[in-house]
Amino acid sequence: MQIGWYPGHMKKARELIEDLVKNIDLIVEILDARLPQSSANPVLQELRSRRPFIRVLNKEDLADPATTKAWKSYFELEEGVKALPLSAKNHSAGASLQKLCRRMVPKRCKPGRPLRVMIVGIPNVGKSTMINTLAGKKMARVGDKPAITTCHQQIDLRNGILLSDTPGLLWPHLEDQQAARRLATSGAISENAYDQEEVALFALSWLVETYPQRLKERYKLEDVNGETADLLAKIGSKRGCLIAGGEVNIRRASDLLLQDLRGGKLGRVSFEAPPETSAASET
Repeated sequence: MQIGWYPGHMKKARELIEDLVKNIDLIVEILDARLPQSSANPVLQELRSRRPFIRVLNKEDLADPATTKAWKSYFELEEGVKALPLSAKNHSAGASLQKLCRRMVPKRCKPGRPLRVMIVGIPNVGKSTMINTLAGKKMARVGDKPAITTCHQQIDLRNGILLSDTPGLLWPHLEDQQAARRLATSGAISENAYDQEEVALFALSWLVETYPQRLKERYKLEDVNGETADLLAKIGSKRGCLIAGGEVNIRRASDLLLQDLRGGKLGRVSFEAPPETSAASET
């Protein structure tokens, strides 16, 4: 199944960002630390020009620490770019991000010259949570479903920083289907846009290759050998995803696996590593 998801408001979102960026000093892109490349939006590189750029590696508490460190070094090879691993839910995250913003644009944050910061990110990477943490109160809707933010709002932090919050923006065509499957695995794409069992099998195959011990421990498995579909059924059986006659409900087993993975119940894992580096894995 080909994964593709581009709600109608996203076309308008791109047009809005193109217009707003003309009066912006600094762009902050919120990424999922578990899949920084797949959750990065190439459209932003077109719109950025030479503006300073911060890549926030959010949900770092769910990601493999060694791989996150490698991503930080990789992103900062680009001129004018800084990477900041954090968890947007932590109050300290707001202070860390504001400090970095001021450091990157030292000539702003003065009376009459606010630092104009645009917050961008694809759906469900924690952008709204980051906005609320920066503001110190609820300013943006937060949910576990993608495409919560659908319109622009401007937020004055009253400390010299003026935020522009934009709708979650995916690119129109997900040509890289491996990246699309990672996004679906993370929950960034609406469930209506993909086959849940197919994505669960993709995630399980990756876990077998990269974090086999986590699977064994979480689901009390003696081994993770054999066909991936059989392994998913075994997990479903062990976790009670059964229907009449003792048959495994694969839909429920798929949902269980994806929810466990998204919720960190298999430990801190990263779905991808920077180019030319080896993914963090267990031996």
